[in-house]
Amino acid sequence: MPAPFAAALLPLALLAPAASPVSVTETAFDPATAFVRPTAISYAQDLVPYGSHARVVTDRSVPGRTVLTLTVSGLAPDHEFPVHLHTGDCGADPAASGPHYQDVVDPVQPSTDPAYANDRNELRLVLRTGGRGGGTARAAVDWQPRPGEARSLVLHAGTPAGPHAAGDRVACIRLAR
Repeated sequence: MPAPFAAALLPLALLAPAASPVSVTETAFDPATAFVRPTAISYAQDLVPYGSHARVVTDRSVPGRTVLTLTVSGLAPDHEFPVHLHTGDCGADPAASGPHYQDVVDPVQPSTDPAYANDRNELRLVLRTGGRGGGTARAAVDWQPRPGEARSLVLHAGTPAGPHAAGDRVACIRLAR
């Protein structure tokens, strides 16, 4: 290969690879107090036991569209969890995950206006676990989150949930960026 051609290829080889339109987060749920900051936190061991697993696949390969698939194992059996994309990061306090991510942000927070708080403007899933605590849920929206603004996926208690209110945050998964 002639030297000028090889020299022209060198800058191309040094470029960082483009971000993948598909991201995967695969993790086990841990306590918020773990020594190493966990990727997934359980706030309610009766519904999301420590050591149970989650896999989140976020697909943005189609421009203007997002498909999110959540697969879990080891959670409370025969339970229904409402799951939402949130703006904050997971933390020791369940409220750290912030409000639901909205494509068009409601100027009034917390958002209760159905013009903003709906399944077209928020990414929402309903995760139903089977008899062994495993399940898969999928949701698609016709938008892509703004970079850096959708940081976590939160599992809410749902009903019936024993000592937990339906909207209680029982687990949080920090998403790959």
